[in-house]
Formats: sequence, structure tokens, C-alpha cells
Amino acid sequence: MVNQSHKKPHIPLIPASFRTLKKCQSEVQAHDPMMAEATTIMAALSTLSPPQLSDLTLSIFSDINRHHYRLLSLLSSPALFSLTLHHLHSLSLQHKALLIARHLLSSLRRLTLHLHPKPPPPPPLPSITIKQRDLDAVLLLLLLCEIRQHNPEALETSPTKWRAAASKLWSGAMLTLSGIGFYNGSVLIPYVEMVTRCWKFVGEMGHCGGDGDGKVAASPAAVVALPSVGVRGRGVECVICKEEMREGRDVCELPCEHLFHWMCILPWLRKSNTCPCCRFPLPTDDVFGEIQRLWELLVKIGSRRSVGECT
Repeated sequence: MVNQSHKKPHIPLIPASFRTLKKCQSEVQAHDPMMAEATTIMAALSTLSPPQLSDLTLSIFSDINRHHYRLLSLLSSPALFSLTLHHLHSLSLQHKALLIARHLLSSLRRLTLHLHPKPPPPPPLPSITIKQRDLDAVLLLLLLCEIRQHNPEALETSPTKWRAAASKLWSGAMLTLSGIGFYNGSVLIPYVEMVTRCWKFVGEMGHCGGDGDGKVAASPAAVVALPSVGVRGRGVECVICKEEMREGRDVCELPCEHLFHWMCILPWLRKSNTCPCCRFPLPTDDVFGEIQRLWELLVKIGSRRSVGECT
């Protein structure tokens, strides 16, 4: 008999057309008709070329396997499960929300990596680095949320019995990933649903980045990467100081192609990560601010695709 535990996971067929991803969107709605956000994300992903979609799916598959390896370690060891559960219980609700936010940000960065024609290298974000103990905690928390959704009675028993309920739910997921019941989109759909649930949780917690009015500073790495260009022609005004930018003078160009005096835009970007003219958002080191930026990018691209399909 072949040892199935060492069998190489089957890589799914990659959806190569919008028609296939449209079917995935229908399956997402069938799972939860209220998940309009998930459908919008699938519409955004449908703008990817087949090679980009293939790279994204394989990247997600690798991420899922890494997380499942950690869950296997948790569920195989009563001591580790107990320690992780104790650590999870010791965290405040705000700390749990921050862990989920970091997990969400990592997933959003993965989803949006290929959505630009020439994706720039993402600026380093030390704040999204998760320690192994915290990664175990957030993965266990998400698994317990799944149990609450599918079998709430299981969590009304003693916590000592939660490991058995978690193992049962996790085993079903592993059977799917090993090839049983595998179908096109079976990697993307659960991943997008997970991202959407994390987004809703963070939103319900009322978190936003920056100061009281929601402003966040631009990432220093993103600011350093901004190009300096020479002004061409006359009559170009810096909207911050309202003065004309002298022809030939080196000024700052934002990704949206708006120009500003360096001495004007640098103080602005220390307070806000958006363009003073068009509100184009730059990357930020604030976890919740960066989540908002990437989510709006997905929604914008997905909505544009949906409008195109209707016309």
C-alpha cells in the first residue's frame, strides 16, 4: 500500500480565463450570498493574465501548505495546543485584532502583487512580521472561528476537547488539498473567503490607521523611492504652496504623476500618505492604513472589471 502521508500534493489546474473565474465567483456567492466583497476580489483577480494567475495560485498554495504544517504541529501535540490556546486566551481583544490584521495584510500583499503592469518592489514593512508563537495563535483563532461557524456546539464543551473538534475539521480540509474533491478555484476561493472574513473582523473592531481623522504617514521607504524630475514648461503650480515651479527645477513626482516642490511634499507625506491633488495613496507602515489602501485597490480594479462586463 502506498504511504499517502508522503504523497506530493496535487497542484490545481490554474483558471486561465475570466469565464473560469466567473464560475469561481458564483461558487463564492453560493457559499455565502452576502460576501459581495469576495466577489469583487475575484473580479479583480480576473484581470490577471494566465501566467500571473498561475504564479499567484502557486504562491497561495505554498502559503496554505506552510500554515497547514503549523496547524499539524499544533493539533498533533496536546502540549503545544494547550500552550497556544493559553497564549490566545491571554491576549486582549485589541491584540487579537492586531494579529488578524497582520495576517490579513500579508494576504492582501500577496493578492495585489501582480495587479500592476510593472509592480514595484514592496517597501519593507517590519510591522507585519509575525513571530511563530503569534502565527500559531492567529491560525488557531481562525480555525476556532471556522468551528464556531460549522459546529458551534463543539466549543461549548471543555477546552480540553477543542483539539479533537479542530482536528476533525482540519482533516477534512487536508483531504481536499491532497487531491480528493479538488477542482478549479479550490485554492483561490477559500483564500479569498478567509481574507474577506478577516477584513470584516477588522472592520467590526472599528480599527483605522493614523490619527483621529484616519490620516497615516507615507512609508519612509516609499518616500525615498520617489523620483526627482525636471519641470518641463512654464505655468506648473505646486498646489501646496501655490507657487509656480521654475522650468528645469528638480521636483518630486508622485506615482500619479503630480509634481510638487520637495520642501513642500516631504512635510505633507510625514502626515498623510495621499496625493494633495487626487488622493492617490502611497504605501504606509501603519498596518491598518496599509490594509485600507490595498483593499481599496482590489475594490477599484474589481469594480472596473464588473462595469466592463455589464457594458
